Amino acid sequence: MSIFDGKLDLSVTVASGIEAVTKRELESLGYEPGPAIFGRIGFKGDFSDVARANIFLRTANHVYINLCEFPADTFDALFDGLIGYRFEDVLPENAKFTVDAKSNKSKLYALSAIQKVGKKAIAERLMRAYKTGTLSETGAEYHIEINIVNDVATVCLDTSGEGLHKRGYRPIMGLAPMKETLAAAIVTLSVWNAERPLIDCFCGSGTIPIEAALIAANIAPGVNRNFAFEHFENAPTVADEVRKEAVQRENRDVKVRISGFDIDADSIKTAMCHAEKASVKDLIHFQRTDMRNVSTKNEYGVLISNLPFGERLLTEKELQPLYRDFGKLFKSLPTWSCYAFTSYPDFEKYFGRRADKTRKLYSSQLECVLYQYLGPRPPKRDGKERL
Repeated sequence: MSIFDGKLDLSVTVASGIEAVTKRELESLGYEPGPAIFGRIGFKGDFSDVARANIFLRTANHVYINLCEFPADTFDALFDGLIGYRFEDVLPENAKFTVDAKSNKSKLYALSAIQKVGKKAIAERLMRAYKTGTLSETGAEYHIEINIVNDVATVCLDTSGEGLHKRGYRPIMGLAPMKETLAAAIVTLSVWNAERPLIDCFCGSGTIPIEAALIAANIAPGVNRNFAFEHFENAPTVADEVRKEAVQRENRDVKVRISGFDIDADSIKTAMCHAEKASVKDLIHFQRTDMRNVSTKNEYGVLISNLPFGERLLTEKELQPLYRDFGKLFKSLPTWSCYAFTSYPDFEKYFGRRADKTRKLYSSQLECVLYQYLGPRPPKRDGKERL
């Protein structure tokens, strides 16, 4: 019986600040997620669920199989715990494997040392099991992560490979790209839905409008990419069936009003290229336009933008009038809501209004804030709220 048969302990990693979004995603897929602990959320599933989590989740970073868990407050305990696990049930003799490490609130905190001990212990276990003095490491790649929290080590196998933010539609990187997972989380955190118009006034390479279009058309973010688990030896072949499920869920005929504007012509060209690769080009209107010239007759829409800020593109003297003018635009749209993402601490001062809500999020390692301005609810029509 393969280690990959039957029920598995699974976990996903997620960026700080969007754990609740990812938990709701897991629940919508039919799972019962546990609490988020240092950016990791556990749940149960089989190998088909490994594929479903990788293909369907929009906001998670990686999907892992949790292999084993044991106390590890010394390097001897770490070595003994690792060498006592049957890694030969997971890794073939020729596996090319790497070891990564994370540590929180534990006596073992030197990550490079944890990695070194981990690699040595796993290699020794495999050489004993396969009765060999060397490991060729010429086969499929396996990435092991040792995650130590409160002196307890959880050993995980990464099933994703490249991070799940790499959807495959964005080969051309802009000057300051937002990860696709973060863009999807911001759209999900907003009041926007497919029946409301959405405008991104600083769309750059198009990530926010594209992620919104993928959500509106129910296109699974990972349907067109490959994953590490597809190359695991002795693992069930499940990815194609899950991709078929994903395609059956799509609604490419959805009617939406999504617009992306940017002052830079090259950015608009890039955004259109990315939208075409993501198969949502027909769902988004891209146009080279200065934010100050943006206008709309639509009501009850949502502005969502990853704003230029000092660490990215503009100086502070350039930011302040830009944010003032963005505030004027929003003021001219009294029925709209606005979600502005920036690291600039005085954003509210120059925007001209305190946010109704704020949420701390991270773009890579940079601490940012999502400023949320909530417009009025659409009036009810025929007993239902008009969106």
